[in-house]
Amino acid sequence: MNIFKDKFSDLSTKIKQYKSKEMLEAVVAGCALVAYADGVVDQSEKAKMMGFIQNSPELSVFSMSDVVKSFDNFMTGFGFDLTIGKAQALNAMGKLKSKPEEARIAVAVAISVGGADGNFDDSEKAVVREICAVVGIAPEEFGL
Repeated sequence: MNIFKDKFSDLSTKIKQYKSKEMLEAVVAGCALVAYADGVVDQSEKAKMMGFIQNSPELSVFSMSDVVKSFDNFMTGFGFDLTIGKAQALNAMGKLKSKPEEARIAVAVAISVGGADGNFDDSEKAVVREICAVVGIAPEEFGL
């Protein structure tokens, strides 16, 4: 969708500026939360998610092995206990609360992942609103 491409065209530059383990965890946590928005990440969804991350210039600044390991850790948390897994992912996002520019970038990446298939649905939007609440950013900044 052009809205995602246009709105986040400078995302790569900004992410490179804030490259850190904390940023990686927050970005992947947001992606995992959006991917799991409907309650299940089946194999095709995981493949789509990993494909997006692998081919995304915005996320290529991170080692793919670190991205995959982090994503799998969040998925394991969701599988063990949804409430605990979600809390862990939101906690990773919450570490950016005192860093609003980094938080905005992580939210933007989550939105990009949600819209990667051309359908940013209501469950994905609801998760992004929850992420916004955790990082202290008004969802209206992102049109939600």
